[in-house]
Amino acid sequence: MNISDYSLAQQILLGILAGSFILQFIYWWGFNARLVYFKASPSRIRKFPVSIVICARNEEENLRKNLPMVLEQDYPDFEVIVVNDASGDNTEDVLRDLKQKYPHFRSSSIEENIHQRRGKKLALTLGLKAAQHEWVLLTDADCIPASPHWLEKMQRNFKKNTGIVLGYGPYKREKGVLNLVIRYDAFYIALQYFGFALAGFPYMGVGRNLAYRKELFFNNRGFASHYELASGDDDLFINEVARKNITRIEIGKDSQTHSEAESSWRDWYYQKRRHLTTGPRYKFLTKILLGTEIFSRLIFYASFTVLLINQILLPIVLGIFLLRMLSTIVIIKLAMDRLNEKYLLLISPLLDIILPLAHIYMVFSNYVALKRARWS
Repeated sequence: MNISDYSLAQQILLGILAGSFILQFIYWWGFNARLVYFKASPSRIRKFPVSIVICARNEEENLRKNLPMVLEQDYPDFEVIVVNDASGDNTEDVLRDLKQKYPHFRSSSIEENIHQRRGKKLALTLGLKAAQHEWVLLTDADCIPASPHWLEKMQRNFKKNTGIVLGYGPYKREKGVLNLVIRYDAFYIALQYFGFALAGFPYMGVGRNLAYRKELFFNNRGFASHYELASGDDDLFINEVARKNITRIEIGKDSQTHSEAESSWRDWYYQKRRHLTTGPRYKFLTKILLGTEIFSRLIFYASFTVLLINQILLPIVLGIFLLRMLSTIVIIKLAMDRLNEKYLLLISPLLDIILPLAHIYMVFSNYVALKRARWS
């Protein structure tokens, strides 16, 4: 049968499938694939002094386990600052012991105040004020550098016109489906923000592995525009200040930091909900670009399903579907190799449709919770 033999509604549906496929093709090959072809910056001879800032709240065990790896980076001139954010455990004792061993380690503490709403942004601001050097490298207490050359690899991007360096912070591989979901989610988010940055539209970074100039932070009044949100110390700040000409990325294996993923679906759900509260504050262009990608992906799957069930032009419909799947698999596999990720390829087609639906549900849940809070 020819296309003209089908009803107008069926032809429109086929056109929707083709249109959404074209948009998806543009996103995958125009943005995501840029990471595959990215060429790393050559190593620098000059090594800038760097301040590593870590905020910690009840992170006694993580600090004892991970902080020595940060303090023992193979780098000539750096300091490490830990801000103890009103911890109720033995964090202060751990920090005191480490300061006796490492002369380039400093710490400060924030006292508990039930009348003051704080969060990580206050602790991070205090850490940045205490930093002695212009370049600041951020990570979390539950993160461990992939190698003693983490700092060196991140700083090779610290050039005269650079203001921001986006790094990669994957989660450790463990057994179980939840771990696969969390690792793929983090991988795909990185694939997007790296690809968008390389295309000239930097919009976010992750606090697990992120560097920028101290001057850039204070010239833009830090987190003032979104201080009331619990999240946003990394993605919202970068969304505000990042520009094409000052943003670089670093994806080398030794430049990564690794952290443990949430161990329960409930914890991951609430963590993702908190992270997704920042989306409405993104720049309008960022929301359009990200929203169009998700919308075109869902429309693609929906129109494909309807056409498949009604057996309309099956060779064309299946061909379009397989072409998109092949494109995504090729890019994901090559990007996994660049980011040193493993065992995520087989689950990627399933999560390609499940994760957007889950994120939309979480955004809706945040919206409902906010409405209830306003009326209570």
